[in-house]
Amino acid sequence: MVQLVAEEEVYVGLQREPHEFDVTPEFVAYYAAAVDDHHPWYTGDSPFGGPVAPALLRHSEVYVFPGWYLSRYGNLHAKQEWELYHPMIVGDHVISRSLVSDRYSRRDRDYVVNEVTFSDPGGRVLCRGRTHQSFLRDPSPKEGVVIDKDREKSSARRFDIPLEGALEDLTPLVKPITQQMCDKFSPGRSYHNNREEAKKLGFPDIVVQGMMSVCFLSELLTQRFGAGWYCGGKMNVSLVNIVWGSDTVISRGLVRELVPEGSKQRAHLDVWCEKPDGVKVIVGKASALVG
Repeated sequence: MVQLVAEEEVYVGLQREPHEFDVTPEFVAYYAAAVDDHHPWYTGDSPFGGPVAPALLRHSEVYVFPGWYLSRYGNLHAKQEWELYHPMIVGDHVISRSLVSDRYSRRDRDYVVNEVTFSDPGGRVLCRGRTHQSFLRDPSPKEGVVIDKDREKSSARRFDIPLEGALEDLTPLVKPITQQMCDKFSPGRSYHNNREEAKKLGFPDIVVQGMMSVCFLSELLTQRFGAGWYCGGKMNVSLVNIVWGSDTVISRGLVRELVPEGSKQRAHLDVWCEKPDGVKVIVGKASALVG
C-alpha cells in the first residue's frame, strides 16, 4: 500500500478509533452546572418522551481524539459548526467518530477542521460538529503574549450586526462567567481555568474555552425553538474575540427570514455573543424549524 503522507502528519482523511459513552443523569447534571443551564427537559418530561440531554452535551468531544493538534502554544478555536438531527435521550448509548475533513492556511496560522459525528448503535446519526482550530505557523514560545486584552478594542476586531429589519429579536441570555464554570467546563488544570497556565501559552489571563459561548447560543435557541432546534437545528459561527475569565457573555439572536420546509418553516437567524461593552466574541448564522 502506498504511503501518501508521513506517519505522524495531520492530513485530510485522518480518522481515529470511535469513542463510546452513555448519556447518564449525572453526565447531564454536570453539563448543567458547567454552563448554568437548567432546562426542565433535562430532568423531566420532554417532547421526546422523557429526559433529554442538552443539544450540545458533548460540546468538546473533538478534544477526546488524539493526534490532530499541530501545536499548543497560541492555538485558538476559530470557528464552529453544528448540525442537529435527533436528540440524545438520557439512558442512550452513543458512538462518536472523528475525521480531519479539511486543512487550510490564513496569514500566520494553519487551520485543522476536525469533524465529529455522533450516532446511536443502530447507525442513526444524531448530530455532527466541525471544529476549526487555528495554530501559529511558528509555534515557538516567544516573550510577551500572543494576544492581549487590547486587541478586541481595535477597529479590526469590530463586528457590527444591524438590528433593524428583524422579524424577531430573541430574549437575550446573560451569563457571568465564574471560576467554577471554567473548572467544570474544562476539567484539569489548563489555560482554560488557570492564569499561570494561560501565560505559558502566550495569553495574559484565563482563556474561557470557546465552546462555552457556543453552548450559550444553543441554550438560547433551545429556549426559543425547542424540538425545532433539537431536530434540524444548524449553527455556523466564528469565534472572533476571546472570552477572558470573569467576563460576562450576552447571547443574542435575530430571526431574519422564514422559509417553507416541508410542513414547517425554517427560521434563519443572525446569532452572536457579546460582552457588556459591545465587543463581539462570536458571530454567525443559525437556523431552526418552526410550525
